[in-house]
Amino acid sequence: MTLTETTGGARDSVGPARPDDLAAALLTPEARRDPYPFYARMRREDPVHRSAQGIWYLTRYADVEAALGDLRLSNDRDRMTRAYTALGGDLKAFSRLTDRLGRVMTNTDPPDHARLRKLANRAFTARRVEALREGIQRIVDRLVDEAVDAGPAMDLIEAVACPLPMSVVCELFGIPPEDVPQVKTWFNRFGRISEDIDKSEAAIEQYEEYLARLVRRRRADPGDDLISALVATQAQDDRLTDSELLSTCFVLITAGDETTTHLVGNAVLALLRHPDQLARLREDPALIRTAVDELARYDTPTQAIVRVVAEDVEIGGRTLREGELAYLFLAATNRDPERFEDPDRLDLTRPGNRHLSFGNGPHFCLGGPLAKLQAEVAVGTLIRRLPHLRLADEAALDWRPNPLQRRLTALPLTY
Repeated sequence: MTLTETTGGARDSVGPARPDDLAAALLTPEARRDPYPFYARMRREDPVHRSAQGIWYLTRYADVEAALGDLRLSNDRDRMTRAYTALGGDLKAFSRLTDRLGRVMTNTDPPDHARLRKLANRAFTARRVEALREGIQRIVDRLVDEAVDAGPAMDLIEAVACPLPMSVVCELFGIPPEDVPQVKTWFNRFGRISEDIDKSEAAIEQYEEYLARLVRRRRADPGDDLISALVATQAQDDRLTDSELLSTCFVLITAGDETTTHLVGNAVLALLRHPDQLARLREDPALIRTAVDELARYDTPTQAIVRVVAEDVEIGGRTLREGELAYLFLAATNRDPERFEDPDRLDLTRPGNRHLSFGNGPHFCLGGPLAKLQAEVAVGTLIRRLPHLRLADEAALDWRPNPLQRRLTALPLTY
């Protein structure tokens, strides 16, 4: 169930609002185009806000940072299901998906979470991620070549930002090139689970069978891919079942796809809207690493994450009760003036940039370093190879209507 389904109607104006309108204001067309003034108002008027539906909205850096590390705010799938059901949500698609996947690190709390996370941590190392740089560069160059060959304009989302993470993850997991088109077809069906549960679930079942065959193959003949590393890790820890191994593979392959697409699209748009910062990066390409962190802070790909209160907890002078939902707005924390100086300014050399774009605490995004690496290569390559890159039509820009994610529907560019 999305934020749209739980916060009721929307306002038509960004003007003064009663406290009970703050949540609904995030659903307006104005907030979809630019949510950051709305977050600023929430931080100012009611930073620990309880909506009319009983959902908590946290927007201050200090509160969200603390909440991300507080085990009284749970990620457990069963608690989450009960909380959404109490709000009257239709969870058929969500329930069938979680039942099929089983308990994975993204829907569990410690101690199960720690055990499952260790499996991924041992395989998904910084060395393994950095070793992908050359491969990512080849993929980006190919995608840019194809876009340039097609004509003097492109939709960056369709041409680069969307296909990049899928191509990278297939290489990371050692998925044979001839299987990639079928894997992409399955992924497209996963994304439509709310539209057609049966087809999506059938695609998940077929994909699980495919992963099981890959795991058997890697056990017999290990390679230098992530599935081989996960298999080797499982062999060292007999508490990890085959089902948990397959579910971990599934989550790792799917989790970073959307985040990377959002990050690349938002980053390029922010640079084109700030020509002084774009010029600075062109003059000093070595800034790209700190630039990507600042771009992730400035327009955060995952705007908010959801937790359910497992035990009464006080935050910002308010008591969140057991069973209630809390939305932690990472994007709002990244513009908090109590934490960042001049937070609405894009500054690619910003010091001490401890943004929360990839979370914090035990559920810190495992794929964050890979998403940032892909953005480094993609953004760096685009501004190097296309010196006349510019927006084709600012007025045509639109974002998907999901307040928890910040993704352009398209990014038309000329070069």
